[in-house]
Amino acid sequence: MKSVELRAAEALRQLLEQVPAIRVLGVEQEVADAGQQFDILVRLEAAGRQHTLVCDVKANGQPRYVRAALPQLRSYVAGQRPGTVPILIAPYLSPKVQTMCTEQGVGFLDLEGNVRLAFDGVYIERQVANKPARERRELKSLFRPKSAQVLRVLLRDPSRAWRVVELAEAADVSVGHVSNVRSGLLDREWAAVLEDGLLLSRPDALLDEWASAYTPPAGKRLSFYTTLHGGVLEGAARQALAAEDGDRQAVFASYSAARWLAPYARTGTHYFYASPKGLEQLRAALELSPVSKGSNVIVTVPKDTGVFRDTVEPAPGAICTSAVQTYLDLTVAGERGAEAADHLRKEKLAWPKT
Repeated sequence: MKSVELRAAEALRQLLEQVPAIRVLGVEQEVADAGQQFDILVRLEAAGRQHTLVCDVKANGQPRYVRAALPQLRSYVAGQRPGTVPILIAPYLSPKVQTMCTEQGVGFLDLEGNVRLAFDGVYIERQVANKPARERRELKSLFRPKSAQVLRVLLRDPSRAWRVVELAEAADVSVGHVSNVRSGLLDREWAAVLEDGLLLSRPDALLDEWASAYTPPAGKRLSFYTTLHGGVLEGAARQALAAEDGDRQAVFASYSAARWLAPYARTGTHYFYASPKGLEQLRAALELSPVSKGSNVIVTVPKDTGVFRDTVEPAPGAICTSAVQTYLDLTVAGERGAEAADHLRKEKLAWPKT
């Protein structure tokens, strides 16, 4: 924390010194006043008038940790003389947190370069598009295969609250893994803890971030050609998918799953996820021949089997990836995938706003 405060003080000083109309009179750290302690206090002169910037520095700028700090800053400033300005500083502040600060009348600065300071004719605002490496790593961890199994369970019914143990059982992951996902969701205020357990409070925000960071499951992507078409191909595929015993081996995916869930974009190519066993079933049922060009069937054999744990059957034998997984795959499908994804989301993933 001490390192963050030092970097914050230097970043703020450098920012202010770039403004010709501002003269920095002094920068103090760890200042106590009226029973309150602040990390940084900056005294400056702007347009001939003196101001004091009261800064609270957070080592973690996630919404969960910032929300409580904003009213404390506002409350302190309300009892001070005019010219006292509240500022929040953290290593990184997401767009959501920046909006929170602006709505609360609190200036902000993060060490990535995002800033908004507005007082007495001084207005400094800058937005940095990229997320810092640490934030990207944390999000990547939250959307890795094992974590994704937990997220899929939660997104099946966002109105349901889950105990950690039962969520671990439903997602087939360890309790420790659920706890890590739980912390990530709570930090970003995408979930809340109620008496009955963990509840997704902002499923749309979670899905938005997941889609922006999504990469298709790792595995082999195989191209085939079949002479079957129309109802014959569809019937053969449904029969093959429905004939499975025990664990799921193959499912409709991407555009092919969307055709059953929320029809929108037509494509001449059929898409599947399959295990090695499921691949052989599809080869036989659809009379598939491997090709390098002109394919009309794409089968992905994923390393992770999580996509087979969350399936739906909108019609007998039409085993499809869930609406969430289908939506994610469509967002990276190219061509008219984005439009098909938007349509699917409106039809199947429209949750009540909270």
